[in-house]
Amino acid sequence: MKTVLNILWFLLGGLPLALGYAIAGAILALTIVGVPFAVASFRLASYALWPFGRTVVPQVGAGTGAGIGNVLWFLLAGWWLALLHATSAIALATTIIGIPLAVAELKLIPLALFPVGKTIVPTNSIGLVPVRQYGFTG
Repeated sequence: MKTVLNILWFLLGGLPLALGYAIAGAILALTIVGVPFAVASFRLASYALWPFGRTVVPQVGAGTGAGIGNVLWFLLAGWWLALLHATSAIALATTIIGIPLAVAELKLIPLALFPVGKTIVPTNSIGLVPVRQYGFTG
């Protein structure tokens, strides 16, 4: 079922959303200061492309730097990204087929608000493998 939902998501908005996050990440990567935010943006792009069957968990060892990065991200981009995801979720929820997609949009809100210090893992591996093995840092 998650494959069907991921294909629907991809066709009905996941690809443009992921491309937007990837372009923003490429722009952020142009400066040294923007690199941690670029990594966070690429993480958002990855999750926005195929959200079903994956979840966001705190990264092992994320500390004060991640907290400061999240505050900056929230002030500069996070709040309006979350607002856009919420608006999209409301629009998607108006149709029967859009309800699971609206849930996926709502799952993107916490990551859009505070992406630094988070990682994305398959839902069936929660608690089985240390988070660092997935290679997502930042």
